[in-house]
Amino acid sequence: MNVSTAQPFQLVYSLFAHEYLGHLFTAHVVQLGPGGRLTLQHQTISAKNAPEFADGLEKDDYELIALCDQLQQDAVIKEFWPRKITAADFFLKTYHPEKGDKPLQEAIARYVQTRLGRLLAGLQGKHVFIMGRDGEPTWRELRLAPVAASVLFHFRRNEESTHYFPTIQFQNQKLDFQFKNAVLVCQQPAWLLLDDVLYCFRHDVDGRKLLPFLNKKFITVPRAVEKSYFQKFVAPLMESFDVHARGFDIRTERYLARPQLTFSDVPPAPAGGVPLVPVRPPGPPRRGRVPMPKPVVIPGAGTDEAPLFFTLTFRYGAYDLPLTPPRAMSVQLEEDADSYIFRRLLRSAKEENDRAEELRLRGLPLDAEGHASLPKAEAFRWLHDNAPALGELGFQVQGGATASQDYFIGPVRVEVGIEERGDWFDVRGTVWFGDYAVPFIRLRPYILQRRREYRLPNGQVAFIPDEWFTDYLELFAFAEETEGQPLALRRHHLSLVNDLEADNLATVTLTRRLEKLRDFAAVEDRPLPVGFRGTLRPYQQAGYNWLRFVQDYHLGGCLADDMGLGKSVQTLVMLLERQESGASQGAASLLVLPTSLVYNWMAEARKFTPSLRLLVYTGTYRDKNVGQFADYDVVLTSYGIVRLDTELLASYQFDYVILDESQAIKNPSSTTAQAVRQLRARHRLILTGTPVENSTMDLWSQMTFINPGLLGTQAFFRKEFVKPIEKNQDESRTKKLHALIKPFVLRRHKAQVASELPEKTEHLSYCPLTEEQAQFYEETKSFYRNKIMESLEGHAPTPAGGTQLLLLQGLTRLRQIANHPHLADQTYEGESGKMREILRMIRSVVSEGHKVLVFSQFVQHLTLMRAGLDERQLAYAYLDGHTRDRQGEVERFQHDPDLQIFLISLKAGGVGLNLTAADYVFILDPWWNPAVEAQAIDRAHRIGQQRPVFVYKFISQNTVEEKILALQRRKLQLVSDLITTDEAVIKSLTREDIEELLG
Repeated sequence: MNVSTAQPFQLVYSLFAHEYLGHLFTAHVVQLGPGGRLTLQHQTISAKNAPEFADGLEKDDYELIALCDQLQQDAVIKEFWPRKITAADFFLKTYHPEKGDKPLQEAIARYVQTRLGRLLAGLQGKHVFIMGRDGEPTWRELRLAPVAASVLFHFRRNEESTHYFPTIQFQNQKLDFQFKNAVLVCQQPAWLLLDDVLYCFRHDVDGRKLLPFLNKKFITVPRAVEKSYFQKFVAPLMESFDVHARGFDIRTERYLARPQLTFSDVPPAPAGGVPLVPVRPPGPPRRGRVPMPKPVVIPGAGTDEAPLFFTLTFRYGAYDLPLTPPRAMSVQLEEDADSYIFRRLLRSAKEENDRAEELRLRGLPLDAEGHASLPKAEAFRWLHDNAPALGELGFQVQGGATASQDYFIGPVRVEVGIEERGDWFDVRGTVWFGDYAVPFIRLRPYILQRRREYRLPNGQVAFIPDEWFTDYLELFAFAEETEGQPLALRRHHLSLVNDLEADNLATVTLTRRLEKLRDFAAVEDRPLPVGFRGTLRPYQQAGYNWLRFVQDYHLGGCLADDMGLGKSVQTLVMLLERQESGASQGAASLLVLPTSLVYNWMAEARKFTPSLRLLVYTGTYRDKNVGQFADYDVVLTSYGIVRLDTELLASYQFDYVILDESQAIKNPSSTTAQAVRQLRARHRLILTGTPVENSTMDLWSQMTFINPGLLGTQAFFRKEFVKPIEKNQDESRTKKLHALIKPFVLRRHKAQVASELPEKTEHLSYCPLTEEQAQFYEETKSFYRNKIMESLEGHAPTPAGGTQLLLLQGLTRLRQIANHPHLADQTYEGESGKMREILRMIRSVVSEGHKVLVFSQFVQHLTLMRAGLDERQLAYAYLDGHTRDRQGEVERFQHDPDLQIFLISLKAGGVGLNLTAADYVFILDPWWNPAVEAQAIDRAHRIGQQRPVFVYKFISQNTVEEKILALQRRKLQLVSDLITTDEAVIKSLTREDIEELLG
């Protein structure tokens, strides 16, 4: 029956009993009759329809109505059983006397009691009724007591037992509630219904303490169990309630609270020492057996990351009391002969809270119960920083009785001294744990293995401060134990020594000479050797000065200039100076390089340092005699020969061992890397444009070659640098690594020295033929030489038209074989020396972040290049005479930073394109007319180009390409000014020229 909002109505709250859920309330609106009397016309009100009756509701009624809604049967079922189920089935499954779900019952009871308590607390001044059996919401009206009642607990101990009962005081009068049909409407907190009055209690009495006495005068506690009963029930009762006792003493005492902070690696037991049993989450029970609760797992247990547990307690007299609950008193039970004494210790909540807050302000995350935990490293750092000051404030800080170790928490300090001794630094130090002095070296395995616990002579365990693992990690990793000295660093670790001193981690004593090395502002300028034929650009002079600088201090160096900046000429000048000054003492230097670069170095040496005596130690028929090295200044060999002749070469003491393209030893486990490490020399130098190609690990092998031990062991470097840098992007480790290698690496990018570079720099790259390629070339050359020479017999020095055609055909075929034999014979399945070198150079240039134009006269050659790049998964743009969207390819290359390679047919793309995104140009098959090549180069070297352009021309050794180059030099004016076509070139050749080309 609906209630009209147009007529007067009243909101009422009706109490009723549910078979399973206990006492509940529901909200109703009741129509009012004449004189404001309640009628039988009523309707249930809920949060959904409450706004319709807003005129008759107060502000707090909306919250009370919502609580009523949450207490209804359907709401409870929905809360605890997400799937659809009938009410009968739900209560049968949950509350069955034998098969019921006890944990779920408890969860439901907590849910109901919590909301019921909040509801009852808000009903003061409201219209409250008991609901009739017929559902009438206003069957009998109830009142709420205006003030809270109090409970007094009585204990009567005699020779046989102890009687226990409560009395209730209300407005200074004893309230007779026993055997009066009183009902506990709510148990937590207790609300008692007696004679139509609802009573609440001070101190939030637990109704379960009153429930037994509703229909019982007292409870008898036999002597046999009274001690346990007194400890578990009576003592906690006294902390919150008034107790009247006969037969034992209750004494109230006051003490100063003395704070105690204990720590342990074992977690504290729950209050009362009883393990907590987890309650299954609300919801339908799982099918099958219910699994046993899993044991609690402490994160990091058994490691240095395991937590340390802190507990704050307070000493009152002879008793240690926890911080919580912060009641006005704590009660302790003592036996006294045949009786008991309950000591009521008056507590200072303010003092305890102030002490707890002091710890929180110092960074200890103390919870409300006085517990905290920190990772061990952080915990001991906190203890070292705060324990002395806390002691002065009256705290007693100590290890807990449950700790598995007796931990030392006294003062800790370290003193380290470093002193120069020849090519070494002696490292001495002492660590103090309180009064115990420990030699610094004893911490080495602990620091390297990150073991933080160190056992002292008295059995205590000291925790090594966490910062020492950062401060001294490299020192211990790089130090060596030398004869007569426990710990020493090599001279090349000067930067590490500097850092230790700068951070006040060590006291350092150096000689004046080493002080100069440490404090230099710039490397002094060195005069060039007399025999040098050429001019060094300013940055090249600086590079030469640097090579001399690291040489003077017997340090290994890495010249890591970009490709094209002249690493070879800087190195040759340095080697020439060694020869002229006699510093090499008659010992040759060994230059190890890829086979394809041997000729390039020979050509550079002849041009710039012709007085250097060079020996090419390569080939199948090389003279395996190190005695011959004494007659030379520089021995050039390949990485492959070093692998084959390791033992032989290692028997010779070289002046220098120099590795060109040193990334060849980036894999420290490779045979090549192992072989070069066995070579002996006074000085070591590596040259590379790409010191790191694939991984930070590439550095370790190269740096270890020039300065053994610089970066520690391979395992250490991988753990402390490679993993943090590559996986975690750890900037601090990156900076540390740079600091370690910086003194030994000279790295200049083209952009850094652009103002000192010419606008265009050209290089010739000589490429050896493979054996199969060379055999094919010689057979073809012999065939055409014989034919052409026969044609020339009896003719004038200038060949006639038929011979010219035959010559052009033969030269073209030889050029194709020099590039790749597959161009001349599609059945050829071997490799090409030039192709291999070009692909290596492309990879190198791309890895340095540059863009490159790759030109060839032969479209088939570009096709082979495409296959090689595809195999290496290198992206490229492509343009030849069949390319339709020329501009699209140009735009892709110009604007896509990830597209670094452009393959271009010389005929189709040699003119008319603006490709200033590139700063490298590769000419794969140079030909007669430099103007054609110049036009191609100008695709990159033109207005709008902001960077120097580097041009590489690839020449196959001992082929017509090399001989054409020689002819160009002889007839420079002709090829520069007059020749514009292949036909013109052929017509200009004399018989002597042809014989040279085909010789």
